[in-house]
Amino acid sequence: MPFLAQLIIPCKKMALRYLWILLLYLQTCPEAAESNTDFLTVNGILGEPVTFPLNIQDLQQVTIIVWVNSKTSVALVVPDSGKAPKVTVTHQNYYERINISHQNYNLEISNLRLEDAGIYKADITVKTSEKSVTITKSYNLQVYRRLGKPKITQQVMSSVNSTCNVTLTCSVDKEEKNVMYSWSPLGKEGSVLQIFQTSDNQPLTYTCTAWNPVSNNSDSISAQQLCADITMGLHTRHAGLLSGLAVLFLTIIILSSVLLFLLYKRRQGSYVKAFDKKPDAISNNTIYTYVMVSRNAQPAESRIYDEILPSMVS
Repeated sequence: MPFLAQLIIPCKKMALRYLWILLLYLQTCPEAAESNTDFLTVNGILGEPVTFPLNIQDLQQVTIIVWVNSKTSVALVVPDSGKAPKVTVTHQNYYERINISHQNYNLEISNLRLEDAGIYKADITVKTSEKSVTITKSYNLQVYRRLGKPKITQQVMSSVNSTCNVTLTCSVDKEEKNVMYSWSPLGKEGSVLQIFQTSDNQPLTYTCTAWNPVSNNSDSISAQQLCADITMGLHTRHAGLLSGLAVLFLTIIILSSVLLFLLYKRRQGSYVKAFDKKPDAISNNTIYTYVMVSRNAQPAESRIYDEILPSMVS
């Protein structure tokens, strides 16, 4: 039971506090018909703080300020004479990111996120001697990235009759909406620039500037050096092509010579083998024997020539 009491008492105090703020705000609503609305565009940088200016004429007459956006409530501000105003953050997305100026009650959101962008409204209740009036001020918060240095790239390059034709493209990393590009000294707009440079033209440096509502950055490139690189690249590619063709032609000649030599050796070996085999066949298959007899023998038998076949010898 004591534990439950300790848990319930703080909850009651917190509920009473929010109820008191809500009732105070509701008391001023019936007279809000005399309010006026101002609209202001506020540009913020991702990860940095942004401030919504209230421009209140008489701070002493302010009784409560209610901040909301198009999705949810943001904060309640209750001035305290001679002290810092009491600020109640009403949504977890803004915890530890809301700050209210003591001097003018301006709202500051720190560490901006992309999802913070949208419509914000401040309902300012001012109490005069006659009645209470609620003034509504509206803001359109746009969140942008701070632009880094743009990069100039070459898309199309050619060199004809001493004229250098180059198409340049300027871009930034993580490009967001509302990024604009301009080229100097030509004064042209857009991210793409096509130039024609000849040897008679003065050497120029082309600068691309990228900008958005919160930042800008630029990069430059020399047209003279760019065209020199293009000409050198064309000569290099031409020389490389000739070298490749020469190597290919030489390779074909060498391979043809090797194939002809091997074919010649193969035919010569076949001829020699056939020539050596024929005498061996004759010597192995035929045996000649000469028999000598005396002179007194019969003429018909004076010389006998016998051929003995291999089958008879065996």
